[in-house]
Amino acid sequence: MTMSDDDILAPRKSRSGERSRGPFSGPQARGPIIDQDGQEVRPEAIRPETLEQGFREFRFEFGQGNPFGNLTREQRIARIEAIAKLLDVAFVVPGTNIRYGIDGLIGLIPVVGDIITTAISLWLVREARGLGAPWYITARMLGNVAVDGVVGIVPFAGDAFDVMFRANMRNVRLLRRWLDKQPRM
Repeated sequence: MTMSDDDILAPRKSRSGERSRGPFSGPQARGPIIDQDGQEVRPEAIRPETLEQGFREFRFEFGQGNPFGNLTREQRIARIEAIAKLLDVAFVVPGTNIRYGIDGLIGLIPVVGDIITTAISLWLVREARGLGAPWYITARMLGNVAVDGVVGIVPFAGDAFDVMFRANMRNVRLLRRWLDKQPRM
């Protein structure tokens, strides 16, 4: 049985027994309408033809700026740390204390895997620079990424090195130590 757009938008009963017209039905909806920038949208500003189309037209409008939204400094730091952990220490080899991440797994794909993980690591360095890290911190971070990328190209031995060296976690520690020395605002 397949559902058409009309089936999806067809009136249905809610828990209270009243009939509604779907997810964008208006009067039954509670709370303000918030746009992708976090601003409240007045209901009269929404074009009725947009609601009738439902999900047939879907697009991103990034404009200028960060496509992931304007994150606070703490959120950006948390994102950097989460990605570094995913890349370097997300998993444990069963029966041991050896931790590895997707950097070691993706690195098993010859050349392409190392290029992908090096690109992600470079993005983390860019984010650190965006947080205000000085040139000497970013230079050390770039050095870690370069060592990880160059040695990682060597089949198998490079992947073992990736698991033990953990360039992204080293970079997060460098950034965290520098941030801890900065005055709080």
